[in-house]
Amino acid sequence: MGTRSGERSRGSKCIAIVGAFASGKTTLLEAILERTGAIMKQAATGSGATVGDHSAEAREHQMSVEASIATTEFLGESMTFVDCPGSIEFAHEADPVLAAADMAIVVTEPDEKKIAALQLTLHRLDELGIPRMIFLNKIEHATLGVRDMLKMLQPTSDTPLMLRQIPLRKDGIVIGSIDLALERAYIYREHASSEIAPIDDDDRAREVEARFSMLETLADHDDKLMEQLLEEIEPPRDAIFDDLAADLREGSVTPVLIGSAEKGNGILRLLKSIRHDSPDIEATRERLGLQETDDTVLQVMKTIHTPHGGKLSVSRVLCGTLTDGTEVRNEKASDKVSGIYTLLGREQNKIASAQAGETVALGKLDDVRTGDTLTTGKTPIAPLIALEPPQPVYSMAVRPGDRKDEAKLSLGLQKLAEEDSALGLEQRQETGETVLCGQGEMHLRVTRERLEGKYQVPITTAPPSVAYRETIRKNTTQRGRHKKQSGGHGQFGDVVLDIRPLPRGSGFEFTDTITGGVVPKQYIPSVEAGVVDYLKCGPLGFPVIDVAVNLADGSYHSVDSSDMAFQLAGRLAMKEGLGDCSPVLLEPILKVEVHTPSDATARVTAILSQRRGQILGFDARPGWNGWDVVEAMIPASETGDLIIELRSATAGVAGYRASFDHMAELTGRLADAAMNAQGKAA
Repeated sequence: MGTRSGERSRGSKCIAIVGAFASGKTTLLEAILERTGAIMKQAATGSGATVGDHSAEAREHQMSVEASIATTEFLGESMTFVDCPGSIEFAHEADPVLAAADMAIVVTEPDEKKIAALQLTLHRLDELGIPRMIFLNKIEHATLGVRDMLKMLQPTSDTPLMLRQIPLRKDGIVIGSIDLALERAYIYREHASSEIAPIDDDDRAREVEARFSMLETLADHDDKLMEQLLEEIEPPRDAIFDDLAADLREGSVTPVLIGSAEKGNGILRLLKSIRHDSPDIEATRERLGLQETDDTVLQVMKTIHTPHGGKLSVSRVLCGTLTDGTEVRNEKASDKVSGIYTLLGREQNKIASAQAGETVALGKLDDVRTGDTLTTGKTPIAPLIALEPPQPVYSMAVRPGDRKDEAKLSLGLQKLAEEDSALGLEQRQETGETVLCGQGEMHLRVTRERLEGKYQVPITTAPPSVAYRETIRKNTTQRGRHKKQSGGHGQFGDVVLDIRPLPRGSGFEFTDTITGGVVPKQYIPSVEAGVVDYLKCGPLGFPVIDVAVNLADGSYHSVDSSDMAFQLAGRLAMKEGLGDCSPVLLEPILKVEVHTPSDATARVTAILSQRRGQILGFDARPGWNGWDVVEAMIPASETGDLIIELRSATAGVAGYRASFDHMAELTGRLADAAMNAQGKAA
């Protein structure tokens, strides 16, 4: 248990704003900034045009696609709010932010359809141990009573959800709220402070009941309060506020506040709760396991490449003071800070120094990456957080529209990957493709738009090639003779190869049973090299696997034989022999684990079955109330747009992990189509 002395945490705070897609996070940020005077007027709902993520991609798709940072002041104290994207395709943006934040505001709606998405958010906060409040947004659209909504939302949270406020209604319309700690009613006014109002008798009865429920929740962690409730003694108001702050900081409860970000309602009460109850930088250092030090330590939350100002590393000062020009280091290198800035969306304000608790952007730290822990000390600090990029679930092959732009494409992708840890890049030698991997179709669409808009690199895209293979079903013995006479020394190599299939997964095996020196020992490796070279592209047009080749016989010429001649002889024998071995196409089969809400499990299994998937079974997802894990084997060729269909069937929340399992024969129409697309028939 932490202290319940009532001392309010002071100093600069960093608050992450998280929640499901379209729950109103950006609108809430702008309402906060309007109320604190950082901006004159918040933008139209969902546009993010004032300070939110107002990149061209965000405007085009009407959604946040990256974390947006804004620092403001409230009652003389600095607060930095980080608006994190709500779409599951951009959820990875939140992890490095949450690690260094003091707490999170979880924005949600009174909408049953958003429960699964809310659970994704709350589960991640539980894993990271982040204190949080819930802001129940769009309260004017609620059709259920607020306590019924709480019952609906409670299964998504491991900690008790506790109402701090209840709505005031008139003729069925929400006109204000009652603060249960203050026992005070407020009448909403759009984009203005609420008016204090008396609580009438009907509302008083509701308030008394809801307040007692709040006190009961607090008493679970305060024996003195429990005694007062049992003895029907009214607890002191200051003690209630102390308990509210202590329980939030300890992660014992999740307070729930209500309001409407679009109308600016409930914003002031939210800000006051943050100011009084939020943990401070000392608690955040303790959560991160940062030992006491005299050095300045920073945690990098985000990397931004600006069009004109170069690279910015958005960082939280965990301890100490940072001044411009100071040298900082990570585990790999050291850099000098070239400019310290506070951010208000895209607007930068240069400052001379930053104190512990402040969130600032640092200029031109070339060797610094998101997730790094920086120090001014002589000994680098290992990263305080382990950022594991999510496994890719969608990919596309990319190439520049003009070959002369290949260098620009490479540089653009490198910078985008620095900004976005979930972007993966593969150079596939077999196909010559550059494959971009990410979290979904929208994730990679935004990446493409950034390449073409920000870095001026037009690209073309295509589905990546599937890693088909081929093998053989029958044995054969084949002679390969390479003979060429062209004046002077000729070329001569003669081999007899026994070719046979191997069990699936065995790979390639080469042996020789040469006797009497019919093929000199120095040429045997050359024969193997020729065999291996041909196996890179067999009779169907794909690499050949699970084949054994034995060099059984041959002949040579004392003058005309050479390494190259025997390589060509070995290759010729394979080319002529494999066609007689009943070659067959093999396709990669993946084992997938799909995570889905239980009410969509039947739809998910149907989708997998329709894609030639073999369902292995499903079970409850450990630690996730109302979720299942579906296991299946599915051909890699069927997973190209699988995530799109899975998310369509699960209100956008399903995900999966895939790993290669085995190769399986593919015949008939599907094999013909594969060969026409990628093999020799192409």
